[in-house]
Amino acid sequence: MKRPNIVLIMSDNQSADMPGCSGIDELHTPHLDQLAGQGVRFSNAYCTNAMCSPCRASVLTGLMPSQHGVHNWLDDRLMDQWPENWSAIAGFENLPMLLKQAGYTTALIGKFHLGVPFEPQLGFDHWVTFPHGHTTHFQGNEVIDQGERYRVPGHSVEFFTDKTVAFLEEQADRDEPFFAFVPYNGPYGHWPSIKGQAQTQFDHLYDTADLHSIPREGVSPDVITRFGLRVEEGGVREQFKGPLLLPNNLEALRNYFAQVSLIDDGVGRIMATLERLDLDQETIVIFTSDHGFSLGHNGVWGHGAAAFPSTGHRASYHIPLIAGGAGIAQGEVYEGLVSQIDLFPTIATLAGVEAAPSLPSAARDLTPALKGAGLDEVEAVFYEQEETRVIRTKRWVYAQRFAGAPSFPLSDTLYCVDEDPEERVNLIDVAEYAEVLASLRTRLSAHFDRYTAPEFDLWRGGTAVSNVSYDKLWKNAWGADWAVR
Repeated sequence: MKRPNIVLIMSDNQSADMPGCSGIDELHTPHLDQLAGQGVRFSNAYCTNAMCSPCRASVLTGLMPSQHGVHNWLDDRLMDQWPENWSAIAGFENLPMLLKQAGYTTALIGKFHLGVPFEPQLGFDHWVTFPHGHTTHFQGNEVIDQGERYRVPGHSVEFFTDKTVAFLEEQADRDEPFFAFVPYNGPYGHWPSIKGQAQTQFDHLYDTADLHSIPREGVSPDVITRFGLRVEEGGVREQFKGPLLLPNNLEALRNYFAQVSLIDDGVGRIMATLERLDLDQETIVIFTSDHGFSLGHNGVWGHGAAAFPSTGHRASYHIPLIAGGAGIAQGEVYEGLVSQIDLFPTIATLAGVEAAPSLPSAARDLTPALKGAGLDEVEAVFYEQEETRVIRTKRWVYAQRFAGAPSFPLSDTLYCVDEDPEERVNLIDVAEYAEVLASLRTRLSAHFDRYTAPEFDLWRGGTAVSNVSYDKLWKNAWGADWAVR
């Protein structure tokens, strides 16, 4: 039997709440809702980090940031310091290379942000991407299209959809299966890309919406602290002003919702193309995001590292994960906890590839759940944001902060999500939860004792690939000679 084609669609900065099928009645996402209704939705999926580069690295390698070393977004300004045609994860087993070696035609169509973008990386045969990782605007972006560089007059999300449709049409009469990785650069949500109207065909859906589904509250003091550190470091780039400018900004919320609807439209066009080409019964479509995104939740606009210390709050780490298509059960919702690293063994199994991550990994094969056979639940998922490490169970979320930098005393947080789903009441100093706290600390330490690589374990003197959020913290802990690779 022919191995299935696989289309992995990844949006950029989108929380699990944002497909309408997750419960937001103000959001127009009919195609994602259809994919969920005809497939399997994982309602408790979490990323490993709330930055784009680390999460992409984790999905493609099945490893934690403290194993692959990408702890932060890869700063394009440092590109001239990178080795020629360098990719941050080329030294690890990675999905595109494994699938290519197994006979798949592989394509990247979208945002890469894992190294030098000018030539194909990681075994991708087909290469359409940006020359940069950040999106400062959606219109008129420069792209790299199979070696040719030019500027696209329209919206970049629509461009990547067009290029995905064209790639699928090229594959229609070929015998080899294909793996298309489509990492959109939207809805994004950062300043200044989110400034003003979205300029999509979906703006009108939200022109008068009050978007009551999004909380309105004051800015978190930890966000103000992070902003102050940026000022102290020598100034604030325009794109980093969003955490103070955007909370409670209705125009920006409407822009973001319209961008989500445009992503949904792209998913719909891809699914319709597969059906038109009679590929829908041979193809598995997986939709997810690199990480979540706070739209003012807990006083944060942006990702977890918009604050200092980084948050462990749900909105920044809870991601959509939906799969449908060839051989996938229909209309199922799996409520157990899963991690985005689980995509590595899952996609490998779906493709008939025997593969394991390069280092010990907690990644699990989700194929039984996709086939409707059920899956043993894990008790917790784990994620990290440099100085913050988190264990999340169905009942508790505990964020531990690095304690080894004398000049930066940081406090832990503990929330009971059963009784406090919005994670507002910090129970860290409440005596009656001391036993719970001790247990969570033990489990968190055990996880990171097992799933770190010494050279990239920041908490034990290791370093990071390319850059970190705030190097003064790590120099304070490990000395002035500490540096990133």
